[in-house]
Amino acid sequence: MKVIEHTVIKVGIADLKFAKSPDRLRTSGLGSCVGVVVYDTTAKLAGMAHVMLPDSTSAKNKDINPHKYADTSLKELIDTLLTQGAKKYALKAKMAGGAQMFSFSSSNDMLRVGKRNVEAVKAILEDYRIPIVSEDVHGSSGRTIEFSIDQATLEVRTVSEGTKEI
Repeated sequence: MKVIEHTVIKVGIADLKFAKSPDRLRTSGLGSCVGVVVYDTTAKLAGMAHVMLPDSTSAKNKDINPHKYADTSLKELIDTLLTQGAKKYALKAKMAGGAQMFSFSSSNDMLRVGKRNVEAVKAILEDYRIPIVSEDVHGSSGRTIEFSIDQATLEVRTVSEGTKEI
């Protein structure tokens, strides 16, 4: 059996990276943040965004990091995949994160960043008509995710819950 060498490309917080098969994409530190992978298995391309906040329009400083926000990060992620040879009809997504890391006595949804991040990512992917194949979202634990382009699998390691593949 031949072992295929691959590189793990690390995606930082409020970051966005791309990879081609056989490489993998990994991000850690997903609390209320959401890790989103958009990929095309035929073109063997994928991109991963580590989204911190749902919407760039609320940013006070207009000299922002576009990778921090769901709206700007996912637009760049999808546009770049398409320019690299991915086909719009073949794009699929997987996502994880969006945990509620702290308990709040308030019912103010502004404090529920994880929930808002998940909703924003889902709405944007729906606008682009990109199906979410699988997800591991919400809860109250942090996660690390690693995406294999070859297998189109997302390995999710959740604090105190172990590892699963989605």
